[in-house]
Amino acid sequence: MSMTADTLPTDAAKPEDFSHVRDWIFDLDNTLYPRHTDLFSQIDQRMTTFVADLLSLPRDEARLVQKDLYRRHGTTLKGLMEERDIDPDAFLNFVHDIDYSWLEPNPDLGLAIKALPGRKFIFTNGDRGHAERAARQMGLSDHFEDIFDIVASDLVPKPAAATYDKFVGLHGIDPTKAVMFEDLSKNLTVPKALGMKTVLIVPRNFETTFGEYWEHEGRDASHIDYVSDDLTRFLQSIL
Repeated sequence: MSMTADTLPTDAAKPEDFSHVRDWIFDLDNTLYPRHTDLFSQIDQRMTTFVADLLSLPRDEARLVQKDLYRRHGTTLKGLMEERDIDPDAFLNFVHDIDYSWLEPNPDLGLAIKALPGRKFIFTNGDRGHAERAARQMGLSDHFEDIFDIVASDLVPKPAAATYDKFVGLHGIDPTKAVMFEDLSKNLTVPKALGMKTVLIVPRNFETTFGEYWEHEGRDASHIDYVSDDLTRFLQSIL
């Protein structure tokens, strides 16, 4: 993996680099839980089913449409709302009807998050119910101040600047005293511009085993401060 001079691997993170941080902001899917868990594949498959049923397409064609909507609009939901005027609640309820037993409890991550000074938030393009169920399954529910979901963002997903502005304003966050953890580089562009520290969470061993190849672009971009393939270990290194 190539890195710019401004991008540091996990073992370069030091406690003093984060001593100013008072707000810790975590994406959910493929960040709080690791990509190799592959939980999101269930959601992904249900999105394909939703598109197939909506447009009366075979699954292989529906999947191409789904991925095209995702890439052009930021989320499949936003694309379907703009191009097909669907009911967002119906979509969210359908795609998040999944088996959360795929997630294993992570007490070490829970202890690390609990030990962080200040407030902790989940900031997700999914809905609150999905975030609550995932956090509960992992044993993390008690450690977060709030969940800022796609409904709270008025159905405008990351990486839209207005969504970050609403989140920061709602919770009175000083971006210069905050850090954001994300698995998509594009979703860290605005946080960096606002003054936040940025940590990109990538698949273990930096492999692109899961997901579309273009989702992993931008790992060595200048708006990424740190890269880690192990969130728990990263947090432990800065405590």
